[in-house]
Amino acid sequence: MQIRRFGRLGVVAIALFTFSLSGGRTLAVEDNGSRFPPPPPPDQKADKGQKGQKGQQGQQKKKKENQGELRERYQGARALIMSGQYEDGIAAMRALGHDDNPEIANFIGYASRKLGRYDDAKYWYEKALAADPNHVRTWSYYGMWHAEQGNLLMAREYLEKVRLICGNTECEEYTKLKGVIEGTVAY
Repeated sequence: MQIRRFGRLGVVAIALFTFSLSGGRTLAVEDNGSRFPPPPPPDQKADKGQKGQKGQQGQQKKKKENQGELRERYQGARALIMSGQYEDGIAAMRALGHDDNPEIANFIGYASRKLGRYDDAKYWYEKALAADPNHVRTWSYYGMWHAEQGNLLMAREYLEKVRLICGNTECEEYTKLKGVIEGTVAY
Protein backbone atom coordinates (compact mmCIF):
# COMPACT_ATOMS: atom_id res chain seq x y z
CA MET A 1 0.00 0.00 0.00
CA GLN A 2 1.35 3.43 -0.96
CA ILE A 3 0.50 5.10 2.36
CA ARG A 4 2.92 2.86 4.29
CA ARG A 5 5.75 4.00 2.06
CA PHE A 6 5.23 7.61 3.17
CA GLY A 7 4.58 6.97 6.87
CA ARG A 8 2.44 9.14 9.13
CA LEU A 9 4.26 12.34 8.30
CA GLY A 10 3.74 11.68 4.60
CA VAL A 11 0.00 11.19 5.11
CA VAL A 12 -0.18 14.49 6.99
CA ALA A 13 1.81 16.21 4.24
CA ILE A 14 -0.52 14.78 1.58
CA ALA A 15 -3.56 15.96 3.53
CA LEU A 16 -2.05 19.43 3.93
CA PHE A 17 -1.13 19.54 0.25
CA THR A 18 -4.71 18.57 -0.68
CA PHE A 19 -5.97 21.30 1.65
CA SER A 20 -3.73 23.85 -0.06
CA LEU A 21 -5.11 22.82 -3.46
CA SER A 22 -8.62 23.55 -2.19
CA GLY A 23 -7.63 27.18 -1.87
CA GLY A 24 -7.57 27.08 1.93
CA ARG A 25 -11.28 27.77 2.17
CA THR A 26 -12.05 24.97 4.59
CA LEU A 27 -12.92 26.23 8.06
CA ALA A 28 -12.54 24.65 11.43
CA VAL A 29 -15.68 24.75 13.55
CA GLU A 30 -15.68 25.51 17.25
CA ASP A 31 -18.09 23.88 19.69
CA ASN A 32 -20.00 27.17 19.96
CA GLY A 33 -20.60 27.21 16.21
CA SER A 34 -18.14 30.00 15.44
CA ARG A 35 -15.66 29.41 12.66
CA PHE A 36 -12.19 30.66 12.05
CA PRO A 37 -9.88 30.57 9.06
CA PRO A 38 -7.29 27.85 8.64
CA PRO A 39 -3.56 28.47 8.93
CA PRO A 40 -1.67 29.40 5.77
CA PRO A 41 -1.06 26.53 3.30
CA PRO A 42 2.00 24.36 3.96
CA ASP A 43 5.31 24.92 2.25
CA GLN A 44 5.33 23.01 -1.05
CA LYS A 45 9.03 22.05 -0.82
CA ALA A 46 9.72 18.44 0.07
CA ASP A 47 12.35 18.07 2.80
CA LYS A 48 14.56 14.98 2.55
CA GLY A 49 16.34 13.12 5.28
CA GLN A 50 15.88 13.08 9.02
CA LYS A 51 16.96 16.69 9.43
CA GLY A 52 14.24 17.75 6.98
CA GLN A 53 11.63 15.73 8.87
CA LYS A 54 12.57 17.42 12.14
CA GLY A 55 12.27 20.78 10.39
CA GLN A 56 8.82 19.87 9.08
CA GLN A 57 7.73 18.77 12.56
CA GLY A 58 8.88 22.10 13.95
CA GLN A 59 6.99 23.96 11.24
CA GLN A 60 3.84 21.92 11.95
CA LYS A 61 4.10 22.71 15.68
CA LYS A 62 4.56 26.40 14.87
CA LYS A 63 1.51 26.33 12.54
CA LYS A 64 -0.60 24.76 15.31
CA GLU A 65 0.48 27.55 17.63
CA ASN A 66 -0.30 30.12 14.93
CA GLN A 67 -3.73 28.55 14.33
CA GLY A 68 -4.45 28.76 18.08
CA GLU A 69 -3.42 32.42 18.09
CA LEU A 70 -5.54 33.07 14.99
CA ARG A 71 -8.52 31.34 16.62
CA GLU A 72 -8.18 33.54 19.71
CA ARG A 73 -7.90 36.71 17.64
CA TYR A 74 -10.94 35.70 15.55
CA GLN A 75 -13.00 34.97 18.66
CA GLY A 76 -11.97 38.31 20.14
CA ALA A 77 -12.95 40.16 16.95
CA ARG A 78 -16.28 38.31 16.82
CA ALA A 79 -16.94 39.14 20.48
CA LEU A 80 -16.34 42.83 19.77
CA ILE A 81 -18.87 42.78 16.95
CA MET A 82 -21.47 40.79 18.87
CA SER A 83 -21.16 43.19 21.81
CA GLY A 84 -21.90 46.17 19.57
CA GLN A 85 -18.33 47.46 19.21
CA TYR A 86 -18.63 47.39 15.44
CA GLU A 87 -15.78 49.73 14.46
CA ASP A 88 -13.29 47.90 16.68
CA GLY A 89 -14.64 44.54 15.55
CA ILE A 90 -14.24 45.41 11.87
CA ALA A 91 -10.67 46.56 12.48
CA ALA A 92 -9.90 43.36 14.41
CA MET A 93 -11.43 41.16 11.68
CA ARG A 94 -9.47 42.99 8.97
CA ALA A 95 -6.27 42.62 11.01
CA LEU A 96 -6.63 38.83 10.81
CA GLY A 97 -5.57 39.03 7.17
CA HIS A 98 -8.20 36.57 5.91
CA ASP A 99 -10.77 38.89 4.32
CA ASP A 100 -11.64 36.27 1.71
CA ASN A 101 -12.79 33.84 4.40
CA PRO A 102 -16.61 33.67 4.27
CA GLU A 103 -17.06 33.80 8.04
CA ILE A 104 -14.79 36.81 8.43
CA ALA A 105 -16.26 38.66 5.42
CA ASN A 106 -19.76 37.92 6.72
CA PHE A 107 -19.05 39.43 10.15
CA ILE A 108 -17.47 42.51 8.56
CA GLY A 109 -20.66 42.82 6.50
CA TYR A 110 -22.83 42.37 9.58
CA ALA A 111 -20.94 45.06 11.52
CA SER A 112 -21.07 47.40 8.53
CA ARG A 113 -24.84 46.88 8.25
CA LYS A 114 -25.28 47.62 11.96
CA LEU A 115 -23.34 50.86 11.42
CA GLY A 116 -25.71 51.79 8.58
CA ARG A 117 -23.01 51.37 5.94
CA TYR A 118 -25.22 49.44 3.55
CA ASP A 119 -22.94 49.64 0.52
CA ASP A 120 -20.03 48.28 2.55
CA ALA A 121 -22.23 45.54 4.02
CA LYS A 122 -23.37 44.50 0.54
CA TYR A 123 -19.76 44.29 -0.64
CA TRP A 124 -18.76 42.05 2.29
CA TYR A 125 -21.82 39.81 2.06
CA GLU A 126 -21.17 39.28 -1.63
CA LYS A 127 -17.50 38.57 -0.93
CA ALA A 128 -18.50 35.95 1.66
CA LEU A 129 -20.92 34.31 -0.79
CA ALA A 130 -18.29 34.31 -3.54
CA ALA A 131 -16.03 32.36 -1.20
CA ASP A 132 -18.82 30.00 -0.08
CA PRO A 133 -22.10 30.08 -2.02
CA ASN A 134 -23.77 27.97 0.68
CA HIS A 135 -22.72 30.06 3.66
CA VAL A 136 -26.08 30.00 5.41
CA ARG A 137 -25.35 32.76 7.93
CA THR A 138 -24.42 35.14 5.12
CA TRP A 139 -27.62 34.36 3.21
CA SER A 140 -29.57 35.10 6.39
CA TYR A 141 -27.75 38.36 7.16
CA TYR A 142 -27.92 39.46 3.53
CA GLY A 143 -31.65 38.75 3.61
CA MET A 144 -31.88 41.03 6.66
CA TRP A 145 -29.96 43.64 4.68
CA HIS A 146 -32.59 43.44 1.93
CA ALA A 147 -35.44 43.65 4.47
CA GLU A 148 -33.87 46.77 6.00
CA GLN A 149 -33.66 48.24 2.48
CA GLY A 150 -37.40 47.63 2.08
CA ASN A 151 -36.92 44.82 -0.46
CA LEU A 152 -39.05 42.15 1.23
CA LEU A 153 -39.42 40.20 -2.01
CA MET A 154 -35.66 39.59 -2.18
CA ALA A 155 -35.52 38.96 1.57
CA ARG A 156 -38.14 36.20 1.12
CA GLU A 157 -36.09 34.70 -1.73
CA TYR A 158 -33.09 34.60 0.60
CA LEU A 159 -35.27 33.04 3.30
CA GLU A 160 -36.09 30.22 0.88
CA LYS A 161 -32.37 29.83 0.09
CA VAL A 162 -31.66 29.54 3.82
CA ARG A 163 -34.39 26.91 4.17
CA LEU A 164 -32.90 24.88 1.33
CA ILE A 165 -29.38 25.03 2.79
CA CYS A 166 -30.57 24.19 6.32
CA GLY A 167 -32.95 21.52 5.08
CA ASN A 168 -35.68 22.74 7.42
CA THR A 169 -37.30 25.80 8.96
CA GLU A 170 -35.91 25.19 12.43
CA CYS A 171 -32.34 26.45 12.00
CA GLU A 172 -31.38 29.68 13.74
CA GLU A 173 -30.56 31.51 10.50
CA TYR A 174 -34.03 30.77 9.11
CA THR A 175 -35.97 31.76 12.22
CA LYS A 176 -34.03 35.03 12.65
CA LEU A 177 -34.47 36.09 9.02
CA LYS A 178 -38.15 35.14 9.09
CA GLY A 179 -38.61 37.24 12.24
CA VAL A 180 -36.92 40.24 10.60
CA ILE A 181 -39.15 39.88 7.52
CA GLU A 182 -42.27 39.63 9.68
CA GLY A 183 -41.15 42.56 11.84
CA THR A 184 -41.13 40.52 15.06
CA VAL A 185 -37.34 40.48 15.43
CA ALA A 186 -34.70 43.18 15.05
CA TYR A 187 -31.29 41.73 14.33
